[in-house]
Amino acid sequence: MSQQGLNQLFQNAKEEGNVSAGALAAIQVADLGEQIQLGLGIEVDQVTASEVVLVTQMPDDSGSIRFTAGNAQLVRDGHNLVLDALSASKQKDGILAHTRYLNGSVLFPFTPLDQAVRMDTHNYDPNLGTPLYDQTAVVLATVLAKAQEFEDNGVPCRTVTLLITDGNDEHSHVQRPGTINKLVTDMLKAERHIIGAMGISDGSTDFGMIFSGVPSREIEKARKDGTVNQLAPKGGMGIHPAWVLTPGSSQSEIRLAFQVFSQSAVRASQGAKSFSQAAAGGFGQ
Repeated sequence: MSQQGLNQLFQNAKEEGNVSAGALAAIQVADLGEQIQLGLGIEVDQVTASEVVLVTQMPDDSGSIRFTAGNAQLVRDGHNLVLDALSASKQKDGILAHTRYLNGSVLFPFTPLDQAVRMDTHNYDPNLGTPLYDQTAVVLATVLAKAQEFEDNGVPCRTVTLLITDGNDEHSHVQRPGTINKLVTDMLKAERHIIGAMGISDGSTDFGMIFSGVPSREIEKARKDGTVNQLAPKGGMGIHPAWVLTPGSSQSEIRLAFQVFSQSAVRASQGAKSFSQAAAGGFGQ
């Protein structure tokens, strides 16, 4: 797709009320277009499904995943678990997947599940930094553009996105929490996007505050009480607290977190009603 075509998608999204001028300004950075285009993948006319669900993962490929926590294989396994769960669902033919690492490398653009690439030791070697805000903007802008492309062609489209990190932002140069918050808030208002986040414990970072402006302990307490869907984001990146996972760094907790996301993604892909119920309920609902 040309840069002109991409700009038109975003203009259409603005005119249809799917994104505000403020959020649009945040993603229309000079060099963002090329990065977005790398993730768009399959052409709309190559998809025969009557409606589409886009499932996107942004695994952390910072050095701490590998060198500090030793969780590289767990992240590989978790990512692949999500693909396997979606591939086993009845709705698999209407699901397109996309994975872009936290530092910007695209493992594969939007593609049918049977062509999705599994993470392994050859294509995932976490040893970089943590540009969380910059790359979240790229990922969400890619999701927004692809969804708009389907909508412009008369194909209903819903999206489910998972951001994964084990540390606070340290290397973003352009985006800040406030700019991401605008984009997330706009996308959630459209009621066709689910944006989830997983903060794998580093022993000190409060990922609830980073993602939603709500302390992690408050989110976990509400989840245990069954009231987490009654919370609301208070800042941070604007992600709803019900869609924030904060597993510890143990193997069992990380595996469980990916299982929870995979179940949520499958449930959200089962039709408009199931998507709305999943979006309102959050993880595990």
